[in-house]
Amino acid sequence: MKSFISALLGFDPKQENFDGGILGVVKAYYGCVEAQGRGTLHCHMLIWLEGGLNPNQIKERALRDGGDAGFQKRLIDFLDDTISNCIPPDPDPNFETELGEADPCATRGPTPRDQSQHPNLAWDKDLHKLVKRCQSHSHHPTCFKYWRGPPEPKECRFDLDESNVVPISLIDPETGELTLRCLDGLVNNFNSTILEAIRCNMDIKFIGSGSAAKAILYYITDYITKTQLQAHVAYAVLELAVGKLGEYDPDVDEITMRAKRLLQKCAHSMIAKQELSSQQVVSYLMDFEDHFTSHKFKNLYWTGFEKFINDEDPSPECYHKLPDVNNTSDSSISDQEIESEIEKNIVHSTSDLDEDEITLVFGPGGNVLPSANQISDYQNRGLLLDQISVWEFTARIKKVSKKNGKRKHDKLDPDDLDFEQFPIGEDEGDNGPDRVVNISHLQSDALQEALVEFGGDILAYSGHARPQIDLQLPHMEASTHFLRVCSPAARWVPVPIGPAMPRRCVR
Repeated sequence: MKSFISALLGFDPKQENFDGGILGVVKAYYGCVEAQGRGTLHCHMLIWLEGGLNPNQIKERALRDGGDAGFQKRLIDFLDDTISNCIPPDPDPNFETELGEADPCATRGPTPRDQSQHPNLAWDKDLHKLVKRCQSHSHHPTCFKYWRGPPEPKECRFDLDESNVVPISLIDPETGELTLRCLDGLVNNFNSTILEAIRCNMDIKFIGSGSAAKAILYYITDYITKTQLQAHVAYAVLELAVGKLGEYDPDVDEITMRAKRLLQKCAHSMIAKQELSSQQVVSYLMDFEDHFTSHKFKNLYWTGFEKFINDEDPSPECYHKLPDVNNTSDSSISDQEIESEIEKNIVHSTSDLDEDEITLVFGPGGNVLPSANQISDYQNRGLLLDQISVWEFTARIKKVSKKNGKRKHDKLDPDDLDFEQFPIGEDEGDNGPDRVVNISHLQSDALQEALVEFGGDILAYSGHARPQIDLQLPHMEASTHFLRVCSPAARWVPVPIGPAMPRRCVR
């Protein structure tokens, strides 16, 4: 997968190579590995391209002023060149490669002799065999396992049928809907370069509408998070574990030890019933990745921030008390009214605000150390970071131990801000070690002079010398940690943790 990402997609983590790969310049990707029912591993991957428009922007460009014909042609030409869905013709039925009738999935393509003697013919023949072997679909009983019988139409659940033929790609001038060509309804979408490289079945899809984006995200997340242990099997395993533990004897058994043994037996029994294929076991033992991402992610516990703001500046109109069903004095309240009230307020329930992150930090001896949360980090971030938002703070600021960061304690003068003279700090991402510039001790008069070195914006500076800022008191880790501004290329993607985001009120 790493070779696929670097060689075929041409992804450059530093975003300096604009030659791109077979799909263009890749801006981001996210892929997860999952196992089929037969145990074979495969990857579902979403790829974002540089300059790609979202579905609404595509529709607007396609329909603006009667339709942008040039934009429509460029988009369709790109998609038709990238996505194929028909078996390429056999270049010469009388020609056979040196490998003969060998399975094309088990070979590496044309042999050196074929490439030297019949270069174009050998590759065209190889692609013809690959598509016919990997991408051509034939119906089996599993295709219709969800069919309930007449009068419902008998349709393949993979949406592959001989009648699914669209001669040319087109954009509807009324709705802006894009319909890609399909020259063979029984051939799954593929990219010829990717297919020749990976030599196994594949699928590729352009996400050009909001509904398609939602469908593909639901499919991937539902597929990779599905449980491998059925509910009835889990309950049977728990019953077996309890039975093995035997009857409780207060004269012999200690209640605490018995509880621990019960948990242990339940865990062992459930693991023993977990079905794992040999491919999954080997992948785990070889320490292969189970997901591939172009960016790093960092949790943002936004419910804690919301609770803090609500405590400081209460907004009772946003957080309604749910009706007390048991103690209501009005017996005329119907179940429908209660359900309606709960549905209306479920997103804004104050009980959701009680959730906050729980962080455990252990010392060298295994003892639990006190650790501040994100709210305290943001509150005591210092003057240099006073203007940045919670989102940018999560994405660009890293809390580092002074011991690990090799912090330099000496105060600096603005005239001495020579980045080449500062000590090496902690590694940051894949860009190698970054130098650390301690500018938090500077006086307010010299502060603006120091910021000139960063173009007036501490977040905009992208050099290797990374600014560090002391945490302000009364932060409990002010003496042991400091804040480091990560480079723009090494920023995290904040992931809000908590219940559903509140809906915007429409009045």
